[in-house]
Amino acid sequence: MYIAQEESFGPVMIISKFKNGDVDGVLQRANATEYGLASGVFTKDINKALYISEKLEAGTVFINTYNKTDVAAPFGGFKLSGFGKDLGK
Repeated sequence: MYIAQEESFGPVMIISKFKNGDVDGVLQRANATEYGLASGVFTKDINKALYISEKLEAGTVFINTYNKTDVAAPFGGFKLSGFGKDLGK
């Protein structure tokens, strides 16, 4: 869907179904976009959350929350999102 591939701003959340246990398929779909500013993972399995957060091509990955961060933390995006980490490459 178009909305799942664009960098939307505003109160927008994309929720999509996936086959039980198809973590790599979910990662492939999540990374199949030109953007990568932020993403979120919601799960009860911390090992799965950490695995997914390492594989996602996003500047910030929130786990079981969203948009909770410290302004002093490094921030940036991947691909066409943002300006890189701390305005670097």
